[in-house]
Formats: sequence, C-alpha cells, structure tokens
Amino acid sequence: MPHYIEMPSLSDTMTEGTLLKWLIKPGDTVASGQVVAEIQTDKATMEQNVFASGVVHKLYVNEGDKVPIGAAMALLLEDGEAPPADEAAPAAPAKEVPAAAGAGTPGVARSRPAGAASAASGARSRGGRVKASPLARKVAAERGINLAGLAGTGPGGRIVRADVLSAGPNGGGSGAPGLPVIRPVAGPDDVRVPLSPIRAIIASRLLASKTQIPHFYLNIEVDAGPLMAFRAQANQAEAEKASGIKFTVNDFILKAAAAAAVQVPAVNAAFDVDAIVRFKSVNLSVAIAVEDGLVTPVIRDAAGKSLTEISAQVKDFVKRAKENKLKPDEFANGTLTISNLGAYGIDTFDAIINPPQAVILSIGAIVKKPVVNAAGQLAVGERLWIGMSCDHRVVDGAVGATFLQALRTLMEAPALMLI
Repeated sequence: MPHYIEMPSLSDTMTEGTLLKWLIKPGDTVASGQVVAEIQTDKATMEQNVFASGVVHKLYVNEGDKVPIGAAMALLLEDGEAPPADEAAPAAPAKEVPAAAGAGTPGVARSRPAGAASAASGARSRGGRVKASPLARKVAAERGINLAGLAGTGPGGRIVRADVLSAGPNGGGSGAPGLPVIRPVAGPDDVRVPLSPIRAIIASRLLASKTQIPHFYLNIEVDAGPLMAFRAQANQAEAEKASGIKFTVNDFILKAAAAAAVQVPAVNAAFDVDAIVRFKSVNLSVAIAVEDGLVTPVIRDAAGKSLTEISAQVKDFVKRAKENKLKPDEFANGTLTISNLGAYGIDTFDAIINPPQAVILSIGAIVKKPVVNAAGQLAVGERLWIGMSCDHRVVDGAVGATFLQALRTLMEAPALMLI
C-alpha cells in the first residue's frame, strides 16, 4: 500500500523542519530503516530514516523548503503498485506545541489560554484566501492577533507560526505585544539574511524570556588562585596516564555549580503558572557557540557525575555541536544553564535566562590583578567574576546570594567538590 514519508517531530520545540538534502530520487528502491534525507530542525541537523520499504514514486518537497511536522514529503509504492488516484500530498495535521517555543517545563503539563479571537485575512492567494499554515492560524487565534498585514516568511509568502510569534496584537512583526513595529531600512548594498530555524528559535525564546521573566542580577568575584593550582595538579596527574584528559576551568565550574545547586535546591527550579517546580536532578545546560547561533545540550544528573565524566561529556558535546550531530533529546530537561565567555576575553556580563529555567550563570575570564591578601599585603591575585541572572518569581535575592556563597566556597576550596 502507499506510504507517505512525513516530516517527523525531532524535538520538543519543533513545529517545522527544513529539508536540507534528499538522499533518494524517484525510481529508487528503499528499505525500512534507510536514511533518506537530512533535516534541519530548530536545534540541529538530523538524518531522517524511513520506516517502510518500497519504490520512490514522487518527491513533494524541494531541498531548502520548510515543511510543517506531519506534512508529506515523498510517496513510496510497493513494486508494481499503481499510485493513488489523488497523488497530491495530504495536508499536515495541526500539532499542539508550547505557546513559547522551548518553554515547556520538563514533565509538567502546561495550561493554555482559550482562543480570544479568530484570525482574519493575511497574505492572500489569487482567490483571496489567507495563505497561512493551520498552526499559524491557531496561534494567532489564541493570542488575538489579526493576520491582516502580516508578512509571511514561508514558501510562497505563506504565514507560518514564527511570523505570528514575532507579531504584536495588530500584526506586523514587533515581537513585543503592544509596541510599534520598528524595522530597519536596508540599502541596496545591505544583505538580508533569512532566519535559520536555530536563529528563529533563539529570537523567540530570548524575547519571551526578557519580556515575560522578571530578571534580577547578582555577581561575585572569586579568588581563582586555588582553583588554578588544583587544576594544574589534576592535569599533571592525568598527563601521566595513557588515556588521560585535560581538565578545563569550565569543567570545575560545572562541577561546583551542580554541587552548589544540591546545597541550595531552590535555584534548581522553574515557574509553572500556579506553582514552582523544584527538580530532583541538577541537569546542567551548557551554552556552546556554533556557526548559526547557540545550542545548550544538557549534562543530566550533573551532581552525580565525576569531574572526569563531566569533562568528557562537555568535550563530546562541543565536538558534535560543531558537526551538527547532537540529538534532540540531548537538549531536553535542562534545569540550570552555564554560559562561559571567558575564553573570548570577556571579564563580566549578564546572561538572559533560558526559559523555563529560573537561573543562568555567566562566567567571565580569569584575570590577574592587584589584590590585598590574607596578611594585608598587596599582591598579584587571580580573580574570576561570576554573574547570576535570576527569575524573581522563583528565586529571591537571599536565596541567590546563598547559592553564590556555596559556589564561592567550592571554587576557593576545590577539593571540597570532589568529596
């Protein structure tokens, strides 16, 4: 019987995927389990397998096209089978997705507001019908957004969910409800770069974070001298092993942050409408810069992992992130994020919270500077600035300060984090 190859759901925040490359063509015979395409999601580039055998009869999607989840991409027939009377690709079913991409709390069902208004006309076909995806219409209705005047970025000018999410209540793409649309004026020599799926999700999530989460900021300066000495000793010991690894400063920071979160569990939490969810495991999201933006794979149960295990996992994440080979489930269920710009020479910064988490740590560079030592003498010291951005609905100032005190203690006496 006919089998349609459909756009799969490859991550919890995905609503559509971009077909990067077909690995099959009409007339090819494929087997169940065979890789047939490369798909770019909002988080990574993935291989797509087919779960039926047959002969490729028709490809409905061109390379570079954006395709909603569940939409037919190709048609397989059994050998000698006649095609169906209607060979057109069936419409993709509407999918339930989080109101803000990627903002679902792990393991917690989220309530959604009822539709406030019906979506009106927007980009139109020749017959006057609105050219908008079913998902875009659904989100527009829920948010009371009129589609009239919205510019579509989908195929043929079709309005897609991302266009609605970036629109104010009257349409137009502001992204901040109630604010006027302010768009740049591009000159003839300027380049307009379409948003990639990853960049679009970053824009959506961080705009939601800064407009919906009440941020406040704390920061401390840590004496990094003991940590640097301890790291040198650990790396010297590892160098004597045939398969030894080299620890980075960030490895120790991740280990210390996980241990401090165990001591102050109130920071390992998220806001969920009418409750605060406190997570049992400390799952560290590690911010990694890639060519197209930023990804945050998760070290699960980081507090239960050794320094060696954390170091190895981060190195693996970085390698596969650069190759677009991270899996969707490796981004899920983070509870606290670490963003380190020290390697870029940044001394201090304040990061934007990664929703639905309540805390993100921003790590600067270790710098040598004049300090007054314990004996009251002026000396050259090594100092590290750590910032903490908090969701004030979840974390109060005293709680955040207690967490930073625990983190400072562990980093200035690094042997403690190994106990």
